[in-house]
Amino acid sequence: MSESPAAESVPPPAPGAAEYPALDFVNSAIALPGGHFIDLLGTPEAANRWLTAHGLAPADAGVREMCAAQLRSLREHLRALFAARVAGLPALPSALSAINDALGRAPTAALLYWDEKNGPYRAAPCPTNEILDRALASLAANAADLLTGPDADRLTGCGSPPCNRYLLRHGRRHWCSTRCGDRARAARAYARRGGRPGAD
Repeated sequence: MSESPAAESVPPPAPGAAEYPALDFVNSAIALPGGHFIDLLGTPEAANRWLTAHGLAPADAGVREMCAAQLRSLREHLRALFAARVAGLPALPSALSAINDALGRAPTAALLYWDEKNGPYRAAPCPTNEILDRALASLAANAADLLTGPDADRLTGCGSPPCNRYLLRHGRRHWCSTRCGDRARAARAYARRGGRPGAD
């Protein structure tokens, strides 16, 4: 597949992405018509931009390739879990293990500190070298909330090939964007007129 970084090719966030950043994270690898592919985590700089835009890292976090690779790996494990949930299949043990590993990477409780002037206080530690662990833990926790919460039954894959994104279904809508809905309707109309369905 070729990679097309054109910003105008990136579809808007899928329904549910505002409530669940993990949904937007899973959708950061985008298949487009014509064999094009966009990976919003494809380079360290792109991964840093994505994390910053989602409030998970400062703009100057200095994400390196090793960190970007860990993000892409977590994304693939989450995609496997989303696919299993949508299809009603058992989850891959390796995907569950990867999510649980990410969940355990960062403390969730604010720790107790003591200031000589003002006394005790609580704060969540976040040294720079823990930024990635916190991001991974946050995304994994958000995905776990989605998969186990009341919105889990609304999770579905976009119904407009070749799109590979997930969304939270509203009513009968099965498309992640207006563009995908238009493409699916056009393919159906073409098929009704006797053409071959779906070629873009």
